[in-house]
Amino acid sequence: MMKSDDRLSHQTIQSGGDYTGIDATQVGPEIGFRLWAQMSRLRMVEQALHDEYHPADEMRCPIHFCIGQESIPAALSLLLKSTDYLFSHHRSHGYYFAKGSPLRELFAEIYGKETGANGGKAGSQDISHHATRFYSGAILSGAVAIAAGVATGLKIRKSKEISVAGFGEGATDEGAFWETLNYVGKEKLPLLLVCENNRYATYSDQLKRQSLDNISERVRPFGIRSVKIFGNDSPLAYQTLAEGIESIRAGEGPLLVEAYTFRWNSHVGPEDDGKNAYRTNQEMEFWKRNCPIRLLENALKAEKLWDEKAALSAKEAIQKEIEECFRFAKESPFPSGVRWQEVNWADQSPVADQLLKEEEQASLFDQNQSDAKLGPY
Repeated sequence: MMKSDDRLSHQTIQSGGDYTGIDATQVGPEIGFRLWAQMSRLRMVEQALHDEYHPADEMRCPIHFCIGQESIPAALSLLLKSTDYLFSHHRSHGYYFAKGSPLRELFAEIYGKETGANGGKAGSQDISHHATRFYSGAILSGAVAIAAGVATGLKIRKSKEISVAGFGEGATDEGAFWETLNYVGKEKLPLLLVCENNRYATYSDQLKRQSLDNISERVRPFGIRSVKIFGNDSPLAYQTLAEGIESIRAGEGPLLVEAYTFRWNSHVGPEDDGKNAYRTNQEMEFWKRNCPIRLLENALKAEKLWDEKAALSAKEAIQKEIEECFRFAKESPFPSGVRWQEVNWADQSPVADQLLKEEEQASLFDQNQSDAKLGPY
C-alpha cells in the first residue's frame, strides 16, 4: 500500500490489502510508545463513554465518537504547544484530547453538569476549553473559517503560535470552506488544516457527493501546500504533522494534511446505523484489522521496541483516570440559576468601545441603536 501519494484514496487503500508499511523506527521507542499510549487513552475513554451511554441514559447530549480515528489526535497531542489554537468540528473529543484539555471536564460537560468545560451548556458537539485554547462547533466547516480568523490575528502580531482546524471531508462540501481557503492561501496564514477523510458524511459516500476524491489536490491552486497520507499509520502521521507544523512556524504558509481513516461507530451515538447498509461488512472489517493502535503495537514489537510492563501500567492508569472522570461527572451538580443573557453576550465591550472612539464619527454611534443619528444611507 502507498504511504503518501496523490493516487491515495479509500479505494486504493482497500484494494491494496492490509497495511504493512508502518515503520516504528521512524519515530523511535520513546515517541512510538507515547503515540501508542495516547491512542490507547483516547480509545479507552471513547469506548467507556460509548458503553455507558446506554442503558444508563444519563448523558445529556448526542456524541459523535471517534473510535478508530485516534492516530491524528495522538500525534497532535505530542506536537502542539499549549499556546497554539485548535478548532474542531462536531466529532470533537479527539481534538479536545489533542490540546490536553481536562478529561474530567469533558465527562462533566457530556453529563450536563456545572463542572463541565462549558458549565454543562454546550455538550459534546460545541464543547470548548478556553484555558487550553480549544474550540469546537456543530456548524459544518465553521471551525475552518474561525481558525483562519485566528491565524490572521497571529500573523498580524507576528506570533510563532499557529492555528489548527480539524475537520472531515464533509466540510469540503460547503462553500465557506473554499471561500476561507482563497483568503488563507493568498495571505499565507499560519494555519494547519487537518482533514480526517473517513469517506462518509453521515450516510453519504464521498464519491456520491463529489466527482473525485482529490481534496488535497484541489486546495493547491489556492496557494496551499498539501499532502495525503494513510491516517492510521501513526508514525507517518507524527512525522508529517511535525514537519508541517515546523514549516508553518517558519513562515512558509498554510498546509493541508489529508489523512485517510475510518470511524468504527455510527455517524452519531453508540447505536448501530448499519441498517442503512451504506457501509459493507468487508469495509468495516478491513479498517478494524488495520486499527492504528494495533498497527503501531505490532510494529514496535517487531522492532523489539515494545515494553509490555509499561503498557500494562499505562492501561491501568488510564482505567483509574476514566473511573475518576465518571465519578466526578456523576457527583457534580447540574447548573442552577443560569442567566442566558450573560451566556450569549457581554454588556462590557472595552475593545470595541476604544475602536469606536478612534473613529471620526464615533459620537454619532448609538450602541443601543435606538435613536442613532447616522444620517441617510
